Amino acid sequence: MNGKAPIFEKIYKDYLIRINQLDLKAVSQKTGCEWTGKGVRVPLFGKPYRISQSGILNPSGTEPDHSIKVVLCQYLLQHPANPPLDDTWISYKDFKDAAPLAHFHANNERTIAGNFEGRLKALKQACSELGGYHYSKELNYDLHVKFIALPKIPMLFLFNDSDDEFPAQCLLLFERRAEQYLDMECVAILGGLLTDNLKAGSTS
Repeated sequence: MNGKAPIFEKIYKDYLIRINQLDLKAVSQKTGCEWTGKGVRVPLFGKPYRISQSGILNPSGTEPDHSIKVVLCQYLLQHPANPPLDDTWISYKDFKDAAPLAHFHANNERTIAGNFEGRLKALKQACSELGGYHYSKELNYDLHVKFIALPKIPMLFLFNDSDDEFPAQCLLLFERRAEQYLDMECVAILGGLLTDNLKAGSTS
């Protein structure tokens, strides 16, 4: 989604109007993101995006895809004043408003499982390159990695490679409180970004 279609440009402009109504310095303090003097630097899967009243730039200094703009704008606009407490790990389908976006499993979990079946080493490398780190709790999976999608919005990645009885399996989990920071479309976008980045980072 390159975000150049007129409807995407209109959505982006509408978001910027709302961003311009924020005290971005105060928002940076609330979110724990870096204030640059002119805007907020928000890390998305470890990559810093700069959000100011004039627009959004990726680390290369150009505009990111429309989906990324939407996630970053909503993250700043919807960020709760008081951090929610429920950090229970749940799957996407368990969010109360997730039903309209039930394709999440096919587009992400099944895609990752199919792409990395028999390629556990490549998957570990791709996870590391994206800033993922080993999750400390004992889980019965070949790979369990925690990613920080956005500040205060982690994701838990679980993967079992195929064996003689079962095909490869992947699960992407979010903390339940993620729905207090983003709507379900944006939560789904985070899943898509993780999927795309893992595939792009696969080298063997």
